[in-house]
Amino acid sequence: MIESATASEKMSRKQNPRVYNLLENMCISQGMPMPRLNIINDNSLNAFASGINQETFTITLSKGIIEKLNDEELEGVIAHELSHIINRDVRLLIISIVFVGIFSFISEMAMNSTRFFGRRDNDGKSNLPVIAIAIIASIIAFFIARLLHFAISRKREYLADAGAAEITKKPYALASALKKVAEDPYIEAVTRRDVAQLFMHNPQIREKNLFGSLFSTHPPIEKRIAILEQYV
Repeated sequence: MIESATASEKMSRKQNPRVYNLLENMCISQGMPMPRLNIINDNSLNAFASGINQETFTITLSKGIIEKLNDEELEGVIAHELSHIINRDVRLLIISIVFVGIFSFISEMAMNSTRFFGRRDNDGKSNLPVIAIAIIASIIAFFIARLLHFAISRKREYLADAGAAEITKKPYALASALKKVAEDPYIEAVTRRDVAQLFMHNPQIREKNLFGSLFSTHPPIEKRIAILEQYV
């Protein structure tokens, strides 16, 4: 994951008391154990939550987001990531990825079965129609699973934004933080899409997509900001 690629280190109260205290206060207010806190040595602005249980829950912040946000904005970012942990979003995304992988495997197996095209069964009938139907059905199932996976990922970002606004009572602070994040979210060490989707804003260079937001892991950040600003 990103920690092994970026010289990330576990953050203690002594290393960054400002961030540690913000997280500790929010965890106390929510009556929840405090997750581990890590830092990415990158000047870009981004953050993500990871882990599937209390032993592995972690909030990771970039060096840039810590240095360039004020306390209210950083509190909003931390609350956003805490919401992902509270909602068990990483576990849900893992489950959706597993289903996509299953359908991908089925689709690949169906495609490999094309070597049987033209063969006939014991009654002399061609296998072509059955194989063709199986291939089409598996490909459709794979794309539906992918679409559902991306839709779930986008939905969880909206829910995490709402959760952060609820925790901090300051939706304007997260909106302001997202505006700054949008200016420079790109972290060079992030090369895998499954890791990139964990971040609060996609840390990879954005590629144009013919299908618009259907295959996007994150909703448009402008829309997220607009929703938050409605409650100001």
